[in-house]
Amino acid sequence: MPGFKTLDDLPADLAGKVALVRVDLNLPMKDGSATDVTRVEAAKPTILELADKGAKILLLAHFGRPKGQRHSTMSTSFVQDAVEDVLGKEAMFISEVSGPVVEQSLGILRNGDIGLLDNVRFWPGEEANDPDFARAMAEHGDIYVNDAFSAAHRAHASTEGLARLLPAYAGRAMEAELKALDAALGSPEQPVAAVVGGAKVSTKLDVLQNLVGKVQHLIIGGGMANTFLAARGVDVGKSLCEHDLTDTANRIMDEADHAGCTVHLPYDVVVAKEFAANPASLRTCNVHEVEADEMILDLGPQAVEALGDVLKTCRTLVWNGPLGAFETEPFDAATVALAKTAAALTESGSLTSVAGGGDTVAALAHAGAKDDFTFVSTAGGAFLEWMEGRELPGVAALST
Repeated sequence: MPGFKTLDDLPADLAGKVALVRVDLNLPMKDGSATDVTRVEAAKPTILELADKGAKILLLAHFGRPKGQRHSTMSTSFVQDAVEDVLGKEAMFISEVSGPVVEQSLGILRNGDIGLLDNVRFWPGEEANDPDFARAMAEHGDIYVNDAFSAAHRAHASTEGLARLLPAYAGRAMEAELKALDAALGSPEQPVAAVVGGAKVSTKLDVLQNLVGKVQHLIIGGGMANTFLAARGVDVGKSLCEHDLTDTANRIMDEADHAGCTVHLPYDVVVAKEFAANPASLRTCNVHEVEADEMILDLGPQAVEALGDVLKTCRTLVWNGPLGAFETEPFDAATVALAKTAAALTESGSLTSVAGGGDTVAALAHAGAKDDFTFVSTAGGAFLEWMEGRELPGVAALST
C-alpha cells in the first residue's frame, strides 16, 4: 500500500490554521432528525483532535443527490443538530463552500471552532471535479484532511481535487480503514478466506474475479451460490439463479483452480416451496435433492460446520454479503452461525476479520458478531470497489 500522511504528521500547534475536513454526513433522516449518527461518530476523533490543536475546522460533506443544484431539503443544515450532539460542541452553519461568506465566517470562528459548510453537491463543480471549484475551496484552507472513506471511490472536487492543492492527510477513521484493508488483502497473513454472499453474481463479478487470485479459500453464499451450483450441473429448482451466467461461474471456478484457490459451495441446503418466515414446507436436504418446486434459501448445518472448519485453518477473513435470506427467519441461521465462529476466532487472536457492505453490517449486527470482528467498514460502494481491486481516487490522492 502506498504511504499516506496522517494526523500524526501534523505540527502539534495548528493555532489559527484552517483545516478543510471531508467527512461523511449523509445521514439517514426521519421527521427532520437523524436516525443513525454512526458516520458522525466515526469522524469525531479527527474533528476534536484538530480542534484541540487550535485549528479552525471547516467540514465538507454531501447530503443526498441534489445533482449540482440547491435543494431546500438537502442542506447540511439538517444534520447540524446531530453533528453538535455527537461532538459536544457548537458548529456554525455556513451556507456556502467558498467565497466572501466563508471568509467572513472564518473571521468569526475562533481557534478550535467548527464550521459546517453547505452540501458540496449543490455546486456542479463538485461531481465534475472542476479544478476551479476545488481551487475556490482550497483558498480558504491551510491543510486538507479526508476522513470519508465511504466517498473515496468518487473522483470529486472535495475528495480528490482538494487533496492535490493542499497538504493532505488521512483522518483517524480513514487511517483505520486503510490499515484494516491493507491487513485484509494488501499484505495479509495467509491463508486468506473470503466470504462473498448476496443475491446476484452479476453485481459481484469483478469482486470474485479479483479475489480468486488473492485468497486461498472463496466461500460463496446467498443467491450467488445457486448460480455456481447450477454451473456444476445441480438442479436448483425455482431458486433465485442467474442461469445465463453459468459459463461465467465455470470460468471463475477454473481461474480459482489455476490460482490455487478453493471455491466452497454448499452440499446441504435449507429449502422451502414459498419464501416466508418458518414455512410449513421447510426442510434441509442435499443439494442434489432439491425438488423442482423448491427454492434454496440458506446453507445447511453441515455446510456451515465445514466452513467453520475452513476458517479455523485461516489467518485472515474478508466478508461481504450474507449466506442466506437472513432478513427472514430461519434463513438467517447459516450467516449467524458462521459469523459467530469468525467472531470467536477473532477474539482468540487466530483470525484477522474485515467485513463491509450494507447487508453485511446488518447481518453481522443481527448475529451479535459485529463488535467482535477486527474491523467492520460502513462504506458500501467504496468497500466493494476496493474488493474489486480498483484504485480509489480519494485514497490515491492522499498517497505520498
